[in-house]
Amino acid sequence: MPKSGRKHQFVKDDAGMPKSRPPLERMMQIHQELHSGRHPNAIQLARQLEVSSKSIYRDLEFMRDRMNLPIEFDRIRNGFFYSAEVTGFPSLQISEGELIALVVAEKALQQYRGTSFERPLLSAFKKISASLPDTISLNLADWDQTISFRTTAEPVLDLETFQIISRAVARNEQLRLHYRKPGNSQIEPRLVDPYHLANVNGEWFLFAWCHLRGDIRTFAPARIRSVEVTGETFKRPAKFSIKNLLSNSFGIHSGVAKYEVVIQFNELVADYIREKKWHPSQRLFELAEGRVELRLTLSSLIEVSRWLLGWGGHAKVIEPTELVDSMREAAEKVLSNYPNRDKICPK
Repeated sequence: MPKSGRKHQFVKDDAGMPKSRPPLERMMQIHQELHSGRHPNAIQLARQLEVSSKSIYRDLEFMRDRMNLPIEFDRIRNGFFYSAEVTGFPSLQISEGELIALVVAEKALQQYRGTSFERPLLSAFKKISASLPDTISLNLADWDQTISFRTTAEPVLDLETFQIISRAVARNEQLRLHYRKPGNSQIEPRLVDPYHLANVNGEWFLFAWCHLRGDIRTFAPARIRSVEVTGETFKRPAKFSIKNLLSNSFGIHSGVAKYEVVIQFNELVADYIREKKWHPSQRLFELAEGRVELRLTLSSLIEVSRWLLGWGGHAKVIEPTELVDSMREAAEKVLSNYPNRDKICPK
């Protein structure tokens, strides 16, 4: 360890190569020893932390020169100490790129505003901000004009219901729901074991074991009319995996079938298809005249059918037959909503 008051370049390793940042956990333990006033030396710290004395000297030099901690050596007591008051360990070192990534993440978390996740998320960001060196400021308001996220349809949630559900998922608490299925005016009671709460494409869904159906079912919190904790707990199956459950779905609907889906897009929308990853199984093939063919392996056709309707006449389903028939039936229903104008207003 160099004598106090001298500035040295960052230590290199035994091979002469620049040494990477010492482990943060070890430096925090060194900090605790110095802060206690025990005046430990390198040999004592090396024995305690089970590393070499060289590693301790590197850590101490990093803490002094890079973290600006007032570390000095007391020759009389043969140990290191803090020569000035240190209120806390500067535990967070962050680069400009990491800071930008953090801000982008904060912007992406706007969708959690008003949910039970808002307070802990804001608390975490405040702690990170307080831990940053004085030379870096994390003023999120300054980024409002440079980075943003926008959604065209914001989910409508009852915050009290959402908070009960999120707590129950975390605590493995059984719930009793009064739920309305889509397109059905009747409200049904359901006893469920809530396994997982997921945000899929900007919408929240609860994946739970339904005692009525004897299977895992998906519930939209927006359609839950009331919810209460039963007082019973459950054990989530070790084999449950949301990743595996949705691996071959196009959204939240999964099934036991296996469909090889082939869709061709014309040149007007082909670039939009090329620019996104729509599904983990997707394969793209270039066609003549700027067209593109998208191939997917799915377990359900419900959501891909809805997605295809948004592309109108720019998309053509080649396979499977079930999806071709579904799209033809949907197109006929659309046409029935728009009868020929001559039949409505004859000349």
